[in-house]
Amino acid sequence: MAGKRIWDLPLRLFHWTLAALVVVSLVTQQIGGNAMEWHFLSGYAVLVLLLFRLVWGVVGSRYARFADFLYAPAEILAYLRGAKARRHGHNPLGSLSVFALLGVLLLQASSGLLANDDIASEGPLVKFISKEWSDSITWFHKDVSGTLIYVLVALHLAAIVWYRIVRRENLVSPMITGDKQVDAEVPAADDSARRRGLAALILALAAALVYAIAHL
Repeated sequence: MAGKRIWDLPLRLFHWTLAALVVVSLVTQQIGGNAMEWHFLSGYAVLVLLLFRLVWGVVGSRYARFADFLYAPAEILAYLRGAKARRHGHNPLGSLSVFALLGVLLLQASSGLLANDDIASEGPLVKFISKEWSDSITWFHKDVSGTLIYVLVALHLAAIVWYRIVRRENLVSPMITGDKQVDAEVPAADDSARRRGLAALILALAAALVYAIAHL
């Protein structure tokens, strides 16, 4: 077994920045009042990161690509029965967690663009829909997708603990260092300066798009 670069720097920065922003979004929503300004800003930042991840999941390094951890149902069932994962990026359960979190967070961030608090705050796209539609989307944003985020985050953290205790596998360190103990013949992820520059360009374009939406 040898240490190989599995998670590129852009993916690691995405992961930890997204985690921090989700905490900020949840806390500021609970506080309300003037904190809602920070809630909106963190929501925009989350949307930028999600747009980046969608593109990075297609053009990113080997293990960041969605195609690398898109498992068939039979593979997932075999893994649940104790079979060893045949890939070295996200395992079958990890892949389900990633897709679920990305999907729910995308729904949460995009619905926030159309939500309102009936006081002083509203998303930048509220003016394009009726008040009734905005109220319905606000309910979804607060009570449906918001609750799902709590559930998925709890499951994600529980899985990390389970892997550490039961399977003796540390999932946190590789997401910090980028390196993972794998078979020597496993190819490393491309984490070159050129690849990082591409990630920076994609992030800048995503930020420009969200900025344009926020100022419609």
